[in-house]
Amino acid sequence: MYGGGEWGGDADAVPSLTIEVQDGDIATVEYRPAPDGLGRFYLGFQPRDFFDDPAESDPVDLAAEAEAFAEWSLLVGAVDVEAKHVRRLLAEEHVDEPEDTFVEETVERLVRLVGLPIPEGLDGGDDLV
Repeated sequence: MYGGGEWGGDADAVPSLTIEVQDGDIATVEYRPAPDGLGRFYLGFQPRDFFDDPAESDPVDLAAEAEAFAEWSLLVGAVDVEAKHVRRLLAEEHVDEPEDTFVEETVERLVRLVGLPIPEGLDGGDDLV
């Protein structure tokens, strides 16, 4: 959880970022503030595809999430984050294998993209909170 200007900071702060890594294959990214209906996307695999069950996660509008997250990054002081760079990191629908072997690698690339420090525990722990 990134809030109040630091990892492990205030969960109620705005802007905030929460990243939950599950089994090295899926990372759920939630950010606030976000436009209505947005604020959550996945890295690695989308749960609905990984578990082959559409009930595991709602569909993600990848283009809209990339644009909104690029705008969100301005709130944490990032400059020149383009939606196309965010978009390349997001979990595609029906992907056979993501670009990175471990989703933690993709999380690190996302965190670096927006200029935040790399949180402790990104070395393969179960959760980044």
